[in-house]
Amino acid sequence: MHAQPDQYAWFAVVSTAGPAILLSALGAFVMLLLGSEIPTFSLLLLSLAVALVGLGVGMKFIRSDFHARRAIESVILWVLAGAATISILTTLGILISIIGEAINFFQIHSFWNFITGTTWAPGNSFLAAAGRGDGSGAEFGSVPLFAGTFMITAIAMAVAVPIGLLSAIYMAEFAPARVRSVAKPMLEVLAGIPTVVYGFFAAITVAPFIVRLADSVGLDASFNNALAPGIVMGIMIIPFISSLSDDVINAVPDSMRQGSLALGMTKGETIRDVVIPAALPGVISASLLGMSRALGETMIVVMAAGMRPNLTINPLEEMTTVTVRIVAAMTGDLEFDSAETLSAFALGLVLFVVTLSLNLVSVIMIRRFRNKYRVNNL
Repeated sequence: MHAQPDQYAWFAVVSTAGPAILLSALGAFVMLLLGSEIPTFSLLLLSLAVALVGLGVGMKFIRSDFHARRAIESVILWVLAGAATISILTTLGILISIIGEAINFFQIHSFWNFITGTTWAPGNSFLAAAGRGDGSGAEFGSVPLFAGTFMITAIAMAVAVPIGLLSAIYMAEFAPARVRSVAKPMLEVLAGIPTVVYGFFAAITVAPFIVRLADSVGLDASFNNALAPGIVMGIMIIPFISSLSDDVINAVPDSMRQGSLALGMTKGETIRDVVIPAALPGVISASLLGMSRALGETMIVVMAAGMRPNLTINPLEEMTTVTVRIVAAMTGDLEFDSAETLSAFALGLVLFVVTLSLNLVSVIMIRRFRNKYRVNNL
């Protein structure tokens, strides 16, 4: 036989269930998205009939000279390709929907003023959509929003990257097995805490502490400041960076460590000059995952930093982020075609482009590090 007996059985299962599942999914797609009405019982009977036909066709193929394993692998390949295609099409659909509404906003307000303006004051722009005003006094300058977003994200990364990377190095290279088995699960518990709890912690504990600390050194700090949510957000994304970096460091071949130690390098030098460069692409990916989480965070910023667009470089003052402004624009009883509501799509489009640019830069950096590392170790 050209395949194992269980592979012939799995081929019969795939030929029976595969067409029936595809037909049911197609019927559900037609009913849900296209609004057509298909009797459920009729769809079930048709699926069963297709399953019986598939079973009959599959049984005819089962012969000793039939490559059942290749057939199953080809089906799996198509399923994986279909999943990847769905992911790509979903991303394109999201982008197209955002672009369409963003274009409507840029027909009302200038794109250049949007990306270079330093004042965000929608004012009574919602009255223009209701025909009770022209919204001429509204200003949609996104610079304060992106400045707040990047400042809070930078503070979060300044907290999360050193702590996460150093904790990953300790658990991977120094911690005994007993300590690692306890420390890593406890560290990953931070990833399961709801963000609203982090928001309470930032607003009730961290922000007052920062205000008292600033007063002790003669500085003025607002209870709604950018430093508190940045610190708490950094604590929130430590598990992402630490866990992924730990896995990447453990994936470095032990032969590289042994070779470095055999050449006379200390353990610290081996970690610094061999292990970390080898794991650097994965560490960068983990850091970017944490950055993406920080860029999209809303609840902590609302509860600890406030909602006032403020263009400043002082992290002790009140700020807000793009995602907070999007939530504020999309909630309430505003008209959907008002400029303030449509501005949420424009902000989302710019944030999408910024995030995509960061990801492209990270991919380029990762490839350069990998190429350099391969060349140096040939």
